[in-house]
This record gives sequence, C-alpha cells and structure tokens, in this order.
Amino acid sequence: MNKSKLLFSFCFILSALSLKAQQIKRYNPDTIRTIVIDTAVANIRSHRLNAQDFIDAVLADTSFYKAFQNMKRYSFVAENRIYTYDKHNKVNGRIYRKIQHSNEAGRNKITYLAKQDTGSVYKKNGKYQLYTVEMFDYIFGNAYSSDFGRTGGLPGDAKGKNAGYKAKLKQLIFTPGRKITGIPFLSSKTEIFGPDLRDYYLYQFARGTYLDSIPVYRFRVVRKPSTADGDTMIKEMTTIFDARDFQILGRYVDMKYSNMLFDFNVQMNIELNRFGGELLPTKVTYQGNWDVPLHAEERASFLIVQKGYTQAP
Repeated sequence: MNKSKLLFSFCFILSALSLKAQQIKRYNPDTIRTIVIDTAVANIRSHRLNAQDFIDAVLADTSFYKAFQNMKRYSFVAENRIYTYDKHNKVNGRIYRKIQHSNEAGRNKITYLAKQDTGSVYKKNGKYQLYTVEMFDYIFGNAYSSDFGRTGGLPGDAKGKNAGYKAKLKQLIFTPGRKITGIPFLSSKTEIFGPDLRDYYLYQFARGTYLDSIPVYRFRVVRKPSTADGDTMIKEMTTIFDARDFQILGRYVDMKYSNMLFDFNVQMNIELNRFGGELLPTKVTYQGNWDVPLHAEERASFLIVQKGYTQAP
C-alpha cells in the first residue's frame, strides 16, 4: 500500500485553522452546541452508570454505522457545501450540491437540483485538486455508493489498492477507540481506551436534551491537561447517547498531531435523528488542514445536511 496515500486518507479527518479572510466562517463541528446539559454528573451516578458503561457501549455499538447503511432505503434531499483554502486562509474553491436521492421500486436514483463549482476545484484530468475533497466525496457525497452497501454492523477491511486505506478511514470514523493497524506512526494512538493510553484521558458524563426534546447522555473523553501533545492523537471524543435506549445519536472528534513527517489538526461532527423510528444521518461537519512533505498543504471545511426522509413503499 502506498504510505503517502494512506496518510492522505487518514488526514481527511484531521485539522482546523481560524479563517481570517473573505469572512466565510468555517463550520463549527461541535455536537455540544446542539445539547442543553440539565443534570449534574452526580445524578447520573445515582442511576448506577459509570465511565466503563459508556466505554463498553462505544466499543459495542453498531447502530451508528448502520444509520448510513439505512439511507439506501429512503428518498431524501442532501445539501453539500465545501470550501477549500489557500496557504493564506483565503477561500480558493467552492463546491455546492443540492441532490435529490430517490428510491423507487428498490432502485436508487440521484438527481442534481443544483450544482455549482467555483475557483480551484478540479485538476486538468477532471479529478479533485485536494485529496481531502476526494475522500469526502467517496465516503459522504454519494449515499448510494457501494461504500455503505455491505451488510453487517461495522465497516471492515477491504481489498485493493485504494479500498484498503479508505476502509481504515471508515473504521476510524465509525468505530473509534479501537486500534487500527497499518496507519504509519499512529496505529498505537487510536486505541484510546486501551491500557497504554487510558491514563492520558479524563472521562466526563452528564445528562441533557438533544434537539430540544430527546433525553440524552453526553460522554466526553478529553486529553488530560498534563499530557504532552505528542502522547495522544485524539484530543477529544464526545459521544451522544439516547437515554431511552443507549443508541448513539452523535459523535464529535478532535484530532491533532505533529511531527517531522506530517502535521494535522481536525474537528469533525456527525449527527443522527430518527425518521419512522429508524436512525438516519442528518448532519456532517468538518474543518481542518493537513500537511505532508512533498505535497501541498490541504485546508478545507464541509457541511452536509440531509432532510426530508421518506421511505419507499
């Protein structure tokens, strides 16, 4: 496997800078902003829940990934906005898509309701300028791609030159906390609940309300202030659980790492909601930058909003 491409794909979910030009704010990928915390930690402990209960639930969960697989059975509208930035943090590329995804008699159809590209988006060969955008398009841009077509509850390994590193990227997004082998210099830093990394983190949990009406638990894994930056890659991971059935409704990840070979700083958020009793994705936000030697630094932000889910008869 090409290690440069593996780093590229991995860094898709890595990095964030403050935007100082053109007054286009980067999307703030922060699940916490959608939640009102209304109950102290002590009251959760009175329900006999502790940090290990939440850790076990994160590691055992399959519903978060299945929510993306569920999209294939629905019609809905997706709006995708992407901004790319130059080294001075000025916007140099914009991508907008409004897409009607339809499911008719088991057949999936995509209709572009709006499509606009401006600035430096594509290379001369028609491929995206940034590998970050290519990975976004592969994983989130096409709900009916084969990427979410496989059955089963978790993303798995894949064969082929490109499929392998894309599979590792999916594992990091949808099954965090596990060791992901094959990521140069970073495989040992993904297993945040393991014995080697557990002492580097604080565990915080509270009760709250999600989207004004849904009772939830918020479980935060946060790097201890005393921990050196180089000891960890994941600085924070927040998971939102439905208090009624302990299914995951949202996840926020903050990742930063820097050494002589690469530098990244990324925040990413994914939110779900129920439609007809089934979990489906409603919003994905990302902001970040990454830098690998011999390649141009990449900076981008994304917003994906999906709404109007209707299940085909």
